[in-house]
Amino acid sequence: MSAKVTIERLGHLGDGIARGPVFVAGALPGEVVSGELDGGRLTAPRIVTPSPDRVSAPCRHYKTCGGCALQHASDAFVAAWKQEVVRTALAAQGLAPPFRAILTSPPQSRRRAVFSGRRTKHGVLVGFHARASGMVVDVPGCLLVDPAIARARPCLEALTRLGASRKGALALTVTVAPEGPDIAVAGGKPADAALRAELAALAEAHGLSRLSWEGEVIALRQRPTVGFDGIAVTPPPGAFLQATGQGEAALRAAAAEAVGNAARIADLFAGCGSFALPLARRAEVHAVEGAGEMVAALDEGWRRASGLKRVTTEVRDLFRRPLLPDELARFDAVVIDPPRAGAEAQMTELARGEVARIAAVSCNPVSFARDAAILVAGGYALHWVQVVDQFRWSPHVELAALFSRDHIPV
Repeated sequence: MSAKVTIERLGHLGDGIARGPVFVAGALPGEVVSGELDGGRLTAPRIVTPSPDRVSAPCRHYKTCGGCALQHASDAFVAAWKQEVVRTALAAQGLAPPFRAILTSPPQSRRRAVFSGRRTKHGVLVGFHARASGMVVDVPGCLLVDPAIARARPCLEALTRLGASRKGALALTVTVAPEGPDIAVAGGKPADAALRAELAALAEAHGLSRLSWEGEVIALRQRPTVGFDGIAVTPPPGAFLQATGQGEAALRAAAAEAVGNAARIADLFAGCGSFALPLARRAEVHAVEGAGEMVAALDEGWRRASGLKRVTTEVRDLFRRPLLPDELARFDAVVIDPPRAGAEAQMTELARGEVARIAAVSCNPVSFARDAAILVAGGYALHWVQVVDQFRWSPHVELAALFSRDHIPV
């Protein structure tokens, strides 16, 4: 059925939403759009009245690739919208803190990306998935990834040719390292002796620092490192890292400001140490993380570095076993950077405790707002929110914030 709708707002995935609701991909608020109504979605949309915020997408892959949902919107619009996403989530919890200006990573700054690799009848295909589809789209001109990742494409194609089965796709995680690309592969053939030899030769030929297959290191030419404010760490294969160096630096600066002059800091969900190690230049840090291999990487990075104060580590599932108020009592400040689900159990214990300052980092405005409300109900003040956009042209939002006990000056 043909229909014409007016877009009222954007949804959290970047779709335009008209009354109904009717979802329209690629539409902006205020636009009149026509198309075929299929359930609650307008298919084959045609913009009748464009928004003044509409721009020409800079990437030639925009219409087919599902990686960037918002290239049709101006940078100013996207920045304001992402701020509003966080503001709306907090308002739903009765919170209205001051917001700082958003910080956005530049194009070609993604230092880590996950590609899909498939064998085809005529060769191989390496790229990203199309929007809401299992189809892989070739993206040789991607404007998101660091040029070092773009240069690794021939290697990714060779890996797919060697190790992908006819039925499934490889997941190829590429991380930029000064020593050469660090590639971790999942979903491939079993690594028998012949495949191992071929993979090792490929790693040598393409100058990889490390090649891992299903979590096992197949080739290690040089230990790949990531610099956390100049402190070198070798992360486990495929380990989580902030998407861009600029985004990580922005979040780290916000966290460092939030903890102030604290002498003893707990870093919860510490990962490989992106916050803990730089903070150790001025404070003793206790880093807690559920993944043992990340804790080992953090600890090794500390032992190899110079000029850092004491860093202790603990492998602990903070969802099941959050730090309790008596354990938190020895810290002057906490940095907490949980996964998308947030940290409800740990925030509940923080709210019961007396830690003076909390630097909260989040990649999910909704779970952050829920957790923020727990802290505020426990007597904390939410002083400011800093939105960081390191997933340029996507609906994804990251942020940092400062909470403190009311009697603590900020």
